[in-house]
Amino acid sequence: MQRFLVSAVAGVAALALCSGRASAAPPVWAGQCGIPASGPVWAEYGWPSLLPIFAHPGTVLAVTSGSEYPQNVRAAGAATVYFDLHMNNRTGTPTKPADPATIAEKAQKEYDFAVQQTACKTPVVVENELFGAGTATPWTSSNAQYRANVLALLQGLAARGAHPILLVNSTPFTGGDARDWWLEVAKVADIVREAYVPATQVWKAGPLVGNRTLRQRYRKALADFTAIGIPPNRLGLMVSFAATKGAGGRNGLQPASAWFQVAKWQALAAKTVAAETGVGSIWSWGWAMWNEAEQDPDKPKAACVWLWARSPSLCDAPGMLGPSFDASLTEGQIALPAGTVCAVAGAGSVTVGAVRSLQALTGDRDAALSALFERAVESGLVAVSSKEVLAAERAVIASSFRGSRAAYLAALRRAHATLALARGILADELRHAKLEAGLPAPTPTAADVETFYASYPNLLVREVQASPAPAWLAGRTRGLALSEVAPAQLFTLPLGRKAVLATISGSFRVKALGDSVPLGAVPLSRARPAIAAALRSFARGQAFERWTIARQHAAFAKTTCLRDELPQPAAVDLAEYLPFLRLG
Repeated sequence: MQRFLVSAVAGVAALALCSGRASAAPPVWAGQCGIPASGPVWAEYGWPSLLPIFAHPGTVLAVTSGSEYPQNVRAAGAATVYFDLHMNNRTGTPTKPADPATIAEKAQKEYDFAVQQTACKTPVVVENELFGAGTATPWTSSNAQYRANVLALLQGLAARGAHPILLVNSTPFTGGDARDWWLEVAKVADIVREAYVPATQVWKAGPLVGNRTLRQRYRKALADFTAIGIPPNRLGLMVSFAATKGAGGRNGLQPASAWFQVAKWQALAAKTVAAETGVGSIWSWGWAMWNEAEQDPDKPKAACVWLWARSPSLCDAPGMLGPSFDASLTEGQIALPAGTVCAVAGAGSVTVGAVRSLQALTGDRDAALSALFERAVESGLVAVSSKEVLAAERAVIASSFRGSRAAYLAALRRAHATLALARGILADELRHAKLEAGLPAPTPTAADVETFYASYPNLLVREVQASPAPAWLAGRTRGLALSEVAPAQLFTLPLGRKAVLATISGSFRVKALGDSVPLGAVPLSRARPAIAAALRSFARGQAFERWTIARQHAAFAKTTCLRDELPQPAAVDLAEYLPFLRLG
């Protein structure tokens, strides 16, 4: 009947309390044949008409067939890697694998062609793409042969001096024997996960949530592999700028200015995740205009934005697009003050120090985070003054420590709580009381009252007089007070004695008119108002839990957290850890 104590909240485990920058090792092929030596390496599957935008010293472009385009790319100062558009022509498919006896010869031919196209003896060879990445084991014999063929092709290329890269377009199954297969792949090749988020979805979500969505998708794409022990520098991300609807790129987003913003966000999100994880490479796809659906005249401008957002020296997007282009590189990004874990725009924030302090009390970081996030959200809705908090503190000392401040401070120390932390909890109680008071509570039915009366005959009740009329007396100045909702001090007050009780709802002048007796010893007709008041109080408390959790979920739209690790919304009763702070 009290608000629930959250002792373990899922979803925020091991929240990073620092920037989380990873020490990045570059991919094993960095620094070779004109490819930048530091990671992450950025590479594009470009298009001849986009060569003036993409080809510069320090950029990397994928090439396929033909000789003129690769030569022109290198002449402009860019490095080249070979892109095999149809790996299945060499390996077969999961239902129709190629003859394994042919793989070695195919690897040799592909290596020779890649050397020719890249003018490099140790070429990067991108294999497009693995079929059925999510197929669970045990595999059928044909799928097992297909996977063996893929691995053999990658091993054959690596043995000849190439650096193969395997593209993966769906969530991989990494359990059972499949784990061993992925680890064998990572010994000889990089794995690049295609993470295509439709631009329409990102734009609709807005700058803050849209950027968060991209970062979360990119992290998840990598986590599937790092979770089984594949080093980050053996991994990469590929994002899409395809025009075809349903292909995860522009997806029909209009106007073009919106797409340019999403292109900027994609670059910034990839940069952020690369810095966090140490991923080896980032790739872009979808620039090709090889059919009518892909003939998008806005691609050159989007390409410029993509380059500019990661390094302004690569392309002058603001100059190309003019003053209408929003050139902000901070909107929607994780830019928190030092020592801040989460910030709710227009409300409050959660700091590293606050988390550590509260965790010392709760023993659970997730519960501490949830409680502090709840506080941050609610503090933007209802104000609690320091005067109110200090008055509540004096009431606690008077009622629970016989007026001894020293005893109060000693109790806080024993509980690993500071004075500031305790005042924060008192402020929470005061705020919750104000918020609950404004929530509707249904009138209990006769059946509800009778059920409660029959179910809890041992709860204490006591006839008292109170002024002003409190809610726990059903808004009356005289009646039965029920121990579950009335202040505990009422039931220890000597018969006939008057007192002033400070509660979370205010101070009341009370007088004990009768002894404390079990509820079952009182006729139902007499106990009905007290029970109804208790049921309304419980209903209002439950309504508050639903209300605050909903408000916290809604606040995610204006919340920024380190690594986008959002606290789990919850109604946390911190007074459960320090019961003497509860004022009734």
